[in-house]
Amino acid sequence: MQESFKATVKITVTGAAGNIAYSLLWRIAAGEVYGKDTPVDLTLLEIPAAVKAAEGVAMELRDSAFPLLRDITVTADLETAFSKTQAAFLVGSRPRSKGMERADLLTANGAIFSAQGKAINDFADRDVKVLVVGNPANTNALIAANNAPDLDPSQFTAMMRLDHNRVLGQLAEKLGTPSAEFEKVAVWGNHSASQFPDLTYANVDVDHDWYVNELIPKVANRGAEIIEVRGHSSAASAASAAVDHMHDWIHGTEDWRTAAIVSDGSYGVDEGLVCGFPTVARDGRWEIVQGLELSEFQKESIAASVEELRSEREAVQHLL
Repeated sequence: MQESFKATVKITVTGAAGNIAYSLLWRIAAGEVYGKDTPVDLTLLEIPAAVKAAEGVAMELRDSAFPLLRDITVTADLETAFSKTQAAFLVGSRPRSKGMERADLLTANGAIFSAQGKAINDFADRDVKVLVVGNPANTNALIAANNAPDLDPSQFTAMMRLDHNRVLGQLAEKLGTPSAEFEKVAVWGNHSASQFPDLTYANVDVDHDWYVNELIPKVANRGAEIIEVRGHSSAASAASAAVDHMHDWIHGTEDWRTAAIVSDGSYGVDEGLVCGFPTVARDGRWEIVQGLELSEFQKESIAASVEELRSEREAVQHLL
């Protein structure tokens, strides 16, 4: 009996020859984003110097014989990459090199995400969902959204699901409880060491000293720890978090998830900043959980990360 499939969706992944994409693309092709009943066309965007490597990735994807994978396009052209795309994973970004200041990194990546935002604005499906994975993710998403004036800013998000998942993983290890059992976990602010993992409303009972002095810095500095131990930055876990973020955005979730979305001014976060919040996804939109009473500890922790987001916005003001 022939299976019944939905209409094919086009998904674009940038930085397609990189380590994160190497894990991410197989998850997408297997149907873990839109579902096992939705065929996908994949477009792999790379810089010209890496197109050949991306073509090798495309060869491997074809050799994997995914039933849902209909077509693969490899390109360095922005119009080709984003034309009619319905979901975009903006993974590719310039890494920080020796001697580069954070402001330099922001400016270098700003040029990339300005161009991609404009191309998404001009060529993508009007209901496109954009997830920025490339760091500094929050401000890169801010730049892309500001360069897509014809789209709703809510269509641009940054990935803080990795931070959220890291909290769940640490809790699971500490308490010996499956990560799926934890509810109402959130991470506020920036995807950086200033972020604030928040257990105030979670259904967990942990020692406050462990939470403040071990969990919070552990999660905030997990990326650096993995580089030190593994010798490479987080790739598979980042890809997994990207799948989680986009899957929940499409299919919805009632339990809290962390997503970095364009602020509407909630909880004193400047309107327009791309900030991590406790969110739920409904009807294809991320919604900030409202009505939370914040303690002074929460307010101070959130404010410190928001201040960093403000300074990053100031550094790229000429690109907005």
